[in-house]
Amino acid sequence: MPNHLRVTRRLGLKAVLAAAVTVPLASAAISASSASSASGSPAPFASTSTRGRRAPRLEVMTYNLRFASAAEPNSWRDRRPVMRDLLHRAHPHVLGTQEGLYQQLRDIDSDLGPDYDWIGTGREGGSRDESTAIFYDTRRLAPVEHYTFWLSDTPEVIRSNTWGAVFPRIVTWVRFRDLADGGREFYVFNTHFDHGSQYARERSAQLLVERIGQLDRALPVVVTGDFNVAAHWNPVYDTLVGSGLVDTWDAAEQRSTLYGTFHGYKGLTPDGERIDWILTTPWVTTHRAWIDTFSEHGQFPSDHLPVRASLTLG
Repeated sequence: MPNHLRVTRRLGLKAVLAAAVTVPLASAAISASSASSASGSPAPFASTSTRGRRAPRLEVMTYNLRFASAAEPNSWRDRRPVMRDLLHRAHPHVLGTQEGLYQQLRDIDSDLGPDYDWIGTGREGGSRDESTAIFYDTRRLAPVEHYTFWLSDTPEVIRSNTWGAVFPRIVTWVRFRDLADGGREFYVFNTHFDHGSQYARERSAQLLVERIGQLDRALPVVVTGDFNVAAHWNPVYDTLVGSGLVDTWDAAEQRSTLYGTFHGYKGLTPDGERIDWILTTPWVTTHRAWIDTFSEHGQFPSDHLPVRASLTLG
């Protein structure tokens, strides 16, 4: 698949997105879809383990940011400094975000500093609506190509919503080159499934699996997202894990205390529902997984808790 024009915070207008994202990728998406249909189902994930070489760890975070609002309490003005402190402490190499608005993403980009950049577009196809942006540490990672598609029967149609979701929903993926691991390449998929429709979530899971299967199966895949269902207790989870993806929480050599990842600013819930996940292809090693409960003076950065994983890709 060819490299594609990069759409970041600098290119957010609908006209630019239509030209830079949808049109160049339409033929590639169609041919990949045809190949998948011919085989009947995606092939099992291949292994790219490199014996005898110790790969550096990759620090990954998924985080529903809670969209920026001026409403009190928990306005973005109050949450932003706490978010900044959390991210400075965490310094992830990859940060998959959900719900971020354009100016909010620019704030985070500014707070992270010059060593980070981000890729993403809004779910309505512009710059003023919620995004599934992916931030990355430019000292460690270089993007090779990226794409955004809509969770619908017409994934290449901007704003499309055919499954009864409350809002259009999207997936953003980036193919990265790991500068600290001999140029190893891998994919990151980031998404936010609908909160209102179980049917839409189930169809979204199926489409996500299909799209992962259309890409280079020799490369590791990391999936971050807010899936709006509890792990282990929903067909959405069964579809994703049943495809061969591994839940890093279950696979981790070490885990933190489990808390519900959505707290709604009402306090932590021990052993609560884990609706924010990091999934990987099977040969990825998860050394540690944890739910970050960072707050300052009772102020949480978001109504969700970030989920983190320390990985080795091969």
